[in-house]
Amino acid sequence: MRNLNLDQVQTLVAIADLGTLAAAAQALHLAPPTISLHIRELESRLGASLIERGRRQLRLTPAGMALVEGGRKLLASADELSDLVRRKSEGREAVVRIGSSAGVSAHLLPALLARLAMRSPGVDITVEILSSVEAIARLQAGTLDVGIIAMPQAPCAGVKITPWRHDPMVAIVPCSWKSPKLITPQWLAERPWISFDPATQMYRLIATWFGQAGLSPRARMHLNYPEAIKSLVEAGHAAAILPLEPHARSDKRSEYVTRHLQPQLTRPLGLAHRATKNQDNAVQNVLLALGEFADG
Repeated sequence: MRNLNLDQVQTLVAIADLGTLAAAAQALHLAPPTISLHIRELESRLGASLIERGRRQLRLTPAGMALVEGGRKLLASADELSDLVRRKSEGREAVVRIGSSAGVSAHLLPALLARLAMRSPGVDITVEILSSVEAIARLQAGTLDVGIIAMPQAPCAGVKITPWRHDPMVAIVPCSWKSPKLITPQWLAERPWISFDPATQMYRLIATWFGQAGLSPRARMHLNYPEAIKSLVEAGHAAAILPLEPHARSDKRSEYVTRHLQPQLTRPLGLAHRATKNQDNAVQNVLLALGEFADG
């Protein structure tokens, strides 16, 4: 037996609901001969009589009633499937994999997820803490969709990289310390401070800030997790230089003070994604949402 034609099933359901061929034709915006053709083809396909034709009104046979009952479920499932495909096509229901450093993830990504939930509620986001090098490698391997990376980066085959943000860097200093309003390289170099791992762009950024003042101080320790760094600063062990987090919300009083740097220092960030002609709509929606957090 050939598969059922859903348009023909819909015609039979309309006849069952409205009682006449003419009413069904009007509701479905079809010519009456088309309605009759649908029923004849259904009956031929199933080898069963579906309608008893009276003088004034049509009645469904038991076979017709069974088809109408099951047909309603088929039509509802078809509508759900069509809607699912449409949402997938529009990027409204998908999983997008983002790779980001711990410093960015802590406060900026929650704000991004809240924005994305309003714009595209069907897009699910997974976040992995990755270095910029790891994120680019994963993009090239096809196991990541978007990378939030430190800039600058050398051109990479198959990966498109665009500038995104320039976050100001600040010093965080234990409250017990007497600190000036502006932290200079000379002042910080004379005190214990915490830096990032030497393999990171953040380390090179801070080292350049010291280097421009003719200094190359050695950090007391190296950590890559800003929240851990903040905990050590709060405990009074050392100071640190971190990105200013405009989206951070503190539920408790911090045991450190935030000071601006002199000279000023900013952390450049970029967005990376696979360079393809037909960008996945869900990824595109995430990139658009990220774009709302760009400079300016």
